[in-house]
Amino acid sequence: MGTYLNPGNYGFERIRKGPYTDKSKMIELLNEAIGTPANMICISRPRRFGKSYAAQMLCAYYGKNQDSHRLFDDLAVADTPLYEKYINHFDMIYLDMTTLRSYTDNYENVVDYIMQKITEEIAEQYPEVNTRGDFSTTLINAVEKTGNQFIMIIDEWDAPIRENPAVQQKYLGLLRTLFKSSATTARIFAAAYMTGILPIKKDGSQSAISDFREFSMIKPRQYGEYVGFTESEVRALCDENDISFEKMRRWYDGYSFKNVGSVYNPNSVMQAIEYKDFDSYWTESSASESLLGYISQDYNGLTRTIAELIGGVDVKVSTLGFANDLTTFRSKDDVLTLLIHLGYLAYDSETETVKVPNEEIKKEFQRSVREVKHAETLR
Repeated sequence: MGTYLNPGNYGFERIRKGPYTDKSKMIELLNEAIGTPANMICISRPRRFGKSYAAQMLCAYYGKNQDSHRLFDDLAVADTPLYEKYINHFDMIYLDMTTLRSYTDNYENVVDYIMQKITEEIAEQYPEVNTRGDFSTTLINAVEKTGNQFIMIIDEWDAPIRENPAVQQKYLGLLRTLFKSSATTARIFAAAYMTGILPIKKDGSQSAISDFREFSMIKPRQYGEYVGFTESEVRALCDENDISFEKMRRWYDGYSFKNVGSVYNPNSVMQAIEYKDFDSYWTESSASESLLGYISQDYNGLTRTIAELIGGVDVKVSTLGFANDLTTFRSKDDVLTLLIHLGYLAYDSETETVKVPNEEIKKEFQRSVREVKHAETLR
């Protein structure tokens, strides 16, 4: 097993040893997409909403050179039609982009590092594969020689762009090389799955990697129930741990998706259960984004809108013009859209409005607004 190629199921095994809410039926959605035009998937959601848990689950399920039945046979996915067909069936490329920062000079060398390390691990695990060509050719050679297509998982795909915008062009170039050409992608990948805080960066008005199906906090679609904990899951956890469900709902409910209903931040729910204490755990999420910096932006009407949101008013927003990054803002709507993706605001797709979702996030706004200099917001 390697670090990035077929890294094993240790991450999910560790997760299963602790309290675990079964989200394994998400695998059924990916299984149904394998080998189809819908097999490129990008899931964006805020920090601490279970992105890495899901990525490690997929790594454990699909990756070759291991037997993961003991981790999945008692979960809901085991009763789905394609469970046995695809478990431990593919060569797995798994990249957690947040871990690469320290190895790549703040992502300056991230593209060369990724290509070099994966190529080295292909040569080590499959010595018969010709690895002397370019990166895409090496992957094609590996598939043809072994008969195994790859599944690629990129966790926190947008970390390089968030942390070092200067690498954006080169990094997106790598992703285009891998995923932009339908012919190349179909030969190499059975599926690809990316997670991030932000949707895929726009190139003009279009996604920079157009073959990906995107599921975000604005439109999670069929992945809505896997964004966080559903209300039935939270109610079951409260009953199991003798915790007040009404308090849990007041503190951590507020996100709601079509055909799903209420969705809760898994990290906050589990910490409230562990500590038997309802509090704001948002500030402990190590988020690099500054709420204060965003709500202090000098756009016409933004300060009044923030005041209305803090006061409990639902506010209209247009999400269409957002460039899917942390720096390109043209209006207050772009700022509000970013706050949706960061989890600071909850979006209602039917009314196209936003609100502060719950008591936890309200406290974060209260902490930040004390430092805002705009008199209108302070009033």
